Amino acid sequence: MSTPPRPLLKSITTTPTRPQDASQPVDAAAVGVPKGVAEGVPTVVRPEPQQGDGRYPVAWLTICAPYGSTPTASSRCACGWERRAFGHRRVLTLITEHTEHRDICPLRTPQEGRDTA
Repeated sequence: MSTPPRPLLKSITTTPTRPQDASQPVDAAAVGVPKGVAEGVPTVVRPEPQQGDGRYPVAWLTICAPYGSTPTASSRCACGWERRAFGHRRVLTLITEHTEHRDICPLRTPQEGRDTA
């Protein structure tokens, strides 16, 4: 009986018998900036930071109404107001309460100088 022939493999690599040195880059600058950049010129041009107009969000109303399922809503305000609603009718009520809260919120309407009831 003879041994069957060895099947051909796609790639046969030889195993080195001793350690090899890593290849070194040729003509690479060890220190400094890339060629073609002038000294003192920024390499990245950044736009001027945006200046706000003094407005910022105070209250948030989030409504989620996927097709065929129960709608949900949440109302939050930086003053501490926080409400949640589940169901069509309750979500509509929460939208109305959120709108009413905007008129009485202490962060949107300062209480100084107002007549108290």
